[in-house]
Amino acid sequence: MPELTARESLPAFLQTLDGSRLALEYGAERWRVADLRGAVSAAARGLAGLGIGAGDCVGLWLPNIPAWIVLFFACAELGAIALSVNTRFRSHELADILGRSKCKALVYWPHFKAIDFADILRGVEAEAIAAIEELVVYQEDDAPLENPLPGARLTRYADLKLAGHTYLGAATPDARCVIFTTSGTTKAPKFVCHRQATVVQHARDVVPAFEFDAPGSLVLQALPLCGVFGFTQALAALAAGTPMIVMPVFEAEGAARIVIERGITHCQGVDDMIDRMLAARPEPQPFPTLRYFGYARFNPALEDIVERAEARGVILRGLYGMSEVHALYALQPLELPTAERRKGGGKPVSPRASVRVRDPESGKVLDVGEHGEIELMGPSVMVEYYGDEQATAEAFTDDGYFKTGDLGYLEDDGRFCYITRMGDVLRLAGFLTSPQEIETVLDEHPEVANSQVVGATIDSQPSAVAFVIMESGYTLDEAALQTWCRERLAGYKVPRRIFALAEFPTTLSANGTKIQRAKLRTLAAERV
Repeated sequence: MPELTARESLPAFLQTLDGSRLALEYGAERWRVADLRGAVSAAARGLAGLGIGAGDCVGLWLPNIPAWIVLFFACAELGAIALSVNTRFRSHELADILGRSKCKALVYWPHFKAIDFADILRGVEAEAIAAIEELVVYQEDDAPLENPLPGARLTRYADLKLAGHTYLGAATPDARCVIFTTSGTTKAPKFVCHRQATVVQHARDVVPAFEFDAPGSLVLQALPLCGVFGFTQALAALAAGTPMIVMPVFEAEGAARIVIERGITHCQGVDDMIDRMLAARPEPQPFPTLRYFGYARFNPALEDIVERAEARGVILRGLYGMSEVHALYALQPLELPTAERRKGGGKPVSPRASVRVRDPESGKVLDVGEHGEIELMGPSVMVEYYGDEQATAEAFTDDGYFKTGDLGYLEDDGRFCYITRMGDVLRLAGFLTSPQEIETVLDEHPEVANSQVVGATIDSQPSAVAFVIMESGYTLDEAALQTWCRERLAGYKVPRRIFALAEFPTTLSANGTKIQRAKLRTLAAERV
């Protein structure tokens, strides 16, 4: 792995920031960097008093609030690991994540958004949370507390700062500091673990690439901190000394209002977020101050979002990232035409990053324009899949490149472009075929609202199978749709079967809603 330019621990990074600068706003609260430092120190003392130390996992089951950031840095002070837990997770997901991580402490907000998080905890199997010794409860009211885990000690978050415990800081650049869970659309989520120096260096690399440090910059922090998308943006804003306006959860009308009233310049999100924000405002060009909106394509029904946003004055730029290499790993250049700028991928933000593409069958490293698996190296790459040495070893090549599992290709200008997940790629008549190519043709049919294409074996041959959601008032005519495809695609790409669905199966992740293609593959196998 390339040498990091700055081998900083997270506490050292925090000390380099200008204490007088505004770090974030949360409702009526205004936090300077100095306030953040003080809160981190107090929280670290409190956690140490609860017995948290180097290597311990502390679950942060919280929405976007200052306490999330405070506790993340406090864990880093102690050499502990912040386990990022999505507030949408329920008892089954919690049992898996808390159990496998052997989480020692869990921080949660009992009634956030009127959700009974304590009751969710009570629904977790006892053996899965046997390692939890401490529950820390965040509140914004004085409601009485009930301990959902009798075997654990209950502490108010507000009381952490009252602890007079002293601690010996265990922060080092190489210390593990955060775990993100993969989306787990096909199997149990992996635990992606990063080192302190990795987090710091990537934050510093993102700043110039996204111009977070440009005069007058202001960030909307609406993406969840529990996912790498929101986490990376927040750390980059801190590194730049640029304030962020923190929303506990994304809400389109509220986000649009903040962008307009506060003059937000930077916002990242998924296609659905910008679509809903634009729908919330009637003005022809509602967000004139918005300079950077990097977006990720999650919703196939929003293929035209780049053009629609551009028509209303919002320039969207394709991104690339994943939990294993952090979000905002790459960004499409602004000067590209729309057709190129919309693609996932771009130029890596780190000058020390290296990207190559390899043929998945022959193992040959491919030239510009040839399709294969994207492999990455750079200072933002994870240190391991926590607790899974075999998966970690299998994720890297012999010379240290991370195998992304993504299909893509290199451009001759230093960019790379993402096509789809390798597991989604079809091999039809001996040729690698992206399902998106077939989906694009299906989506162009006036009676089709949305489509997904997966592979299945029909008559002993690998074949394409399509699932479609029809426009209102239309029913599926399978033969007509196949004819439509045959007129526009090579014969081997035409779906052998097409089925109509009311909706596609989805899974919620911290970074957005993803279609569960594995379930579609299972459904295809059952139906053919």
